[in-house]
Amino acid sequence: MEISKVEHRGSTWFSIVFAYNQADHLRVKGMYNSRWSATKRCWLVPFGPEGYRQIKELFPASVFDSELEDEFEPGKPAHIPLPTAAPANEPIIYKPEYSIVNQQPGVRFSGFAFGNRLPGEIALVIKDRQIGIQLDKNNDDIDFIKSLRYAAWNQRYFCWTVPNYEYNLKRLELHFGDRISSITEQYSENWENTPSEEYVAVKVLPPLSDEMAKHLKVFKQWLEHKRYSASTVRTYINSVSSFLRFMQPKSCADIENKDLVLYVHQYLLPNKFSYSFQNQAVNAVKLFFQTVRGSKIDIGQIERPRREHKLPNVLSKEEISGILNATLNIKHRTMLALIYACGLRRSELLNLRPENIDSKRHMLIILNAKGKKDRVVPISDKVITMLREYFKFYRPKEWLFEGQVNKEQYSASSLHEILKNAVKKAGIRKPVSLHWLRHSYATHLLESGTDLRYIQELLGHKSSKTTEIYTHVSERSLQNIVSPFDNL
Repeated sequence: MEISKVEHRGSTWFSIVFAYNQADHLRVKGMYNSRWSATKRCWLVPFGPEGYRQIKELFPASVFDSELEDEFEPGKPAHIPLPTAAPANEPIIYKPEYSIVNQQPGVRFSGFAFGNRLPGEIALVIKDRQIGIQLDKNNDDIDFIKSLRYAAWNQRYFCWTVPNYEYNLKRLELHFGDRISSITEQYSENWENTPSEEYVAVKVLPPLSDEMAKHLKVFKQWLEHKRYSASTVRTYINSVSSFLRFMQPKSCADIENKDLVLYVHQYLLPNKFSYSFQNQAVNAVKLFFQTVRGSKIDIGQIERPRREHKLPNVLSKEEISGILNATLNIKHRTMLALIYACGLRRSELLNLRPENIDSKRHMLIILNAKGKKDRVVPISDKVITMLREYFKFYRPKEWLFEGQVNKEQYSASSLHEILKNAVKKAGIRKPVSLHWLRHSYATHLLESGTDLRYIQELLGHKSSKTTEIYTHVSERSLQNIVSPFDNL
């Protein structure tokens, strides 16, 4: 590790250059006011006695320029033992000399309880996912606290708070030193009775630890073994990863049912995640803990959010016609028309191959759709004529709709842009999505007198209850209702 003096953006810094390894990277990142410079391609630490002392204590074997060795006196070693070199794959465990006072079990604090503190002393309280700091007013100390990410003043408990990340406690101890009078860990045994406004919102999650990453890898293998679709695997992995990052530093074996409730109240709700995201997270967590042995969590007691009852968005036939007429490119118009004409999902359209069209039987064969189900949908002569015109121009080979590079599947984002531009040209001021065309297909079939059971088969719904929702938006059924106002 080489240390030198550099000028950067009008300030003087220590430049730290070293071959990357995780242990050193985390140490440098945890130093006070350290930052990565993309211009200099090195880590920078403020130039001065404090920066020199930090580097010497964290990296005793580091090589300084000869001028820097003469300029600075090493001074008295810090009273806090800093971690020595650790293997790159092992996390650094920092253990302070201060005694940590544990709160007595069964006692619940509604906030931060600091106890008695003499003038000049600093008290730290670790509670849930926050560290509370109570100290006398001192501009240098306050500027240091503000330099920690997401530091905030808590007017209610008259203290500063910072996220309870792994290195925040170490940095506080390194800065405040022997002025710290106590470090108290507080627990909430009766946390369920704590008012909802007492939950501390978590905006940013820490990186996933190596232990959690191993569990996540096993879970991914289990999902793939069960033949879940790639999109489902990706969704579940992302949901579980978010939950495990929130739970750190707790191990998987120590996670309990109440931790999932905390995750909802402290992360999902404050960050305004949707009902569907929360429901996916519950599904993912339940499946994940089937693969974790010795876990304290009771899968059967995990509760789902209350189900939403949203009506499908439907376009009129005139609006559908306007969207298709606004699309001049024959490939683009054929793609949008086929979604509406057959009630297809976006993935079903993009996964179609030329051999899936049976023009003699007037059938479109949809393979491996949602839920790994196959189905057939009738196509009219008008649709077949449109597809033949498309074939003459583009001659698709592997996929029915291919990108600009031959044999490359058409991208979902490009298809979304096609619809967005067509809606704008048609003058429709609605947030139309591709799924609206599928909803419109089902609703228009119902309004034309098609039996609900047939619509269920055409859409590929497993349950008839899913299809019944279209009865709530059908004009045929609603327009037959006469308001009592009209009979006055």
